[in-house]
Amino acid sequence: MKKFSIGDILKPTVVLALICIITSALLAYTNSLTAPIIADLAVQTELNTRKEVLKNASEFVDEDFNGIAYCTGKDASGSTIGYVFTTSAKGYGGDVKIMVGVNADGTVAGVQTLSLSETPGLGMNATNPSFLEQFIGKTLGISVNKNDPGENEIKALTGATITSKAVTSAVNIALDYYTQITGGADNG
Repeated sequence: MKKFSIGDILKPTVVLALICIITSALLAYTNSLTAPIIADLAVQTELNTRKEVLKNASEFVDEDFNGIAYCTGKDASGSTIGYVFTTSAKGYGGDVKIMVGVNADGTVAGVQTLSLSETPGLGMNATNPSFLEQFIGKTLGISVNKNDPGENEIKALTGATITSKAVTSAVNIALDYYTQITGGADNG
């Protein structure tokens, strides 16, 4: 039987420690290079999405009302034409985060999904324009219908009712925020 010396144990330990230190330093360096790029991309993506959900706005002003962060969309003359809210609700696979544009009259101007991790082929269809466009023109109190949606209802995604309800809930949260901020009246 071979006897182990302190060097037999110390040598691999030091090598592993050096590998960990070098790897950590390289990861930190890579992060320092990519973090600003990722942050800039996130800001640009948010600005582009604002323009998608409130198409007629030429300027967005970040605001806060009683802890509700939102943007006011203004036209070229500086008049308020709507608001943009980022909200979320619990879906089948986790939180469904969306951005909602609300016209100054309280109707939905546009909806875009920001993040969701729903079932592929079912709940992920919530990102499809054909589903999201159902919300345009709707007002607070939108509900989900599996078959034949009425005036303030949207048709549920086949096999993804929970996701449909989550997106609808998040849109209704945005519309509720609109009501809190404006009192429900046209503020333009």
